[in-house]
Amino acid sequence: MDVDLPNTIQAKFKSDTGEELGSPLDLPLNINKDQLQLICNALLEEEDKPFLFFVNDVEINSTLKDALDTNKLNSEEVIEIIYQEQAVFRVRPVTRCTSSIPGHAEAVISTSFSPSGKELASGSGDTTVRFWDLQTQTPLHVCKGHTNWVLCISWSPDGSKLASACKQGKLILWDPTTGQQIGKTMAGHKQWITALAWEPYHRNPSCRKLASSSKDGDIRIWDTVTCLTLLSLAGHSKAVTSVKWGGNGLIYTASQDRTIKVWRADDGVLCRTLEGHAHWVNTLALSTDYVLRTGPYHPITDRNNFTTDKTVLQQRALERYEAVCATGAERLVSGSDDFTLFLWLPEKEKRPVARMTGHQQLVNDVKFSPDTRILASASFDKSVKLWEAASGKFIITLRGHVQAVYTIAWSADSRLLLSSSADSTLKVWNMKTKKLELDLPGHADEVYAVDWSPDGAYVASGGKDKVLKLWQH
Repeated sequence: MDVDLPNTIQAKFKSDTGEELGSPLDLPLNINKDQLQLICNALLEEEDKPFLFFVNDVEINSTLKDALDTNKLNSEEVIEIIYQEQAVFRVRPVTRCTSSIPGHAEAVISTSFSPSGKELASGSGDTTVRFWDLQTQTPLHVCKGHTNWVLCISWSPDGSKLASACKQGKLILWDPTTGQQIGKTMAGHKQWITALAWEPYHRNPSCRKLASSSKDGDIRIWDTVTCLTLLSLAGHSKAVTSVKWGGNGLIYTASQDRTIKVWRADDGVLCRTLEGHAHWVNTLALSTDYVLRTGPYHPITDRNNFTTDKTVLQQRALERYEAVCATGAERLVSGSDDFTLFLWLPEKEKRPVARMTGHQQLVNDVKFSPDTRILASASFDKSVKLWEAASGKFIITLRGHVQAVYTIAWSADSRLLLSSSADSTLKVWNMKTKKLELDLPGHADEVYAVDWSPDGAYVASGGKDKVLKLWQH
């Protein structure tokens, strides 16, 4: 028999981090998404913030009734409507290669945009670091100082310096405006350097300290003004593969000894060791990576609001950091040769929050979306997988590449994801449809490096074909 549905239902709004908003309301079943938006903004006393709404994990795209399982409706029950804030700005998908810039004589191993998105650098097997002019899309400076492959590069959070590290274990700082070396070459590591991480801007706006991890098993913290080692962190028994400098004064390192270590940045004391992986740990990502990378500059909303006052900038960086750490703790994810990922709350817990399984080959790269809601992982099994960042719950597998996926990069609004592969293509995935948005062929060989500029305007990619490509919408 047909049961007459009620016309209204009791519902309450709850944020995706669990805060309840106001008391339960009587809402008509045919209320639509735009009307929910108006109510939510009124309760939050906000102007016009865009939200997504979910009920029982189903997104409300048209009306509340369409998203509900009406067979299970109980007029006594209060329905929870989960609201999720979306980025106010929109990044348009890159659709075409606007320039292929030759210049490097060997493979392009790393490429990175500055925190403002206005500058671009790359490191190569030809021992040089290059800066590129985004206006004219031509080479700007060629920086010679290394005598071996440049394996990694990293911009300081204020964008004033670029650090590069090579296979010989040496570190050099460069001035992006002149292309000249700053200070002397920093030597100390006995084997090649695998990763670099700067101290976050909100902890020190002078951007002096830099951490490096090496195949020699050590992590060094450098003073980039005196070019001397401040601290050497020894404790891993094998090569260190990744280093991350968190926003609360901790440094996280991953190693081929199967462990992740948590260190206090100020004095180098080992706080805890995170264990669980059965093989080498290859990659780490922090939920705060995007805000730490861009520091005080929101490349899109701060465009016309620029200041050089370091106190203001430091405060701005701290506010942005705290906004994505609403629950007070960073999350860390690790990817390994054992085909799994672990999600951790490394400031508080030794035990993982979740173990994420499903990849059929080693996990090569993992990144949190800038809004910290989704985790993406890339694997040699030719796939990219998406996971809920809070719980580690599996969402979907993105298939389309025909060879190993090397790296991934998010758009600043978290709506698009980019992947690069040994199959010579880049692919853009749409997070709303969870499907392939665009296929970007053009490289003649494996694509090792990819970055999406923090202002969303460009994608840069490089690889075995020695060419740096710029992509725009």
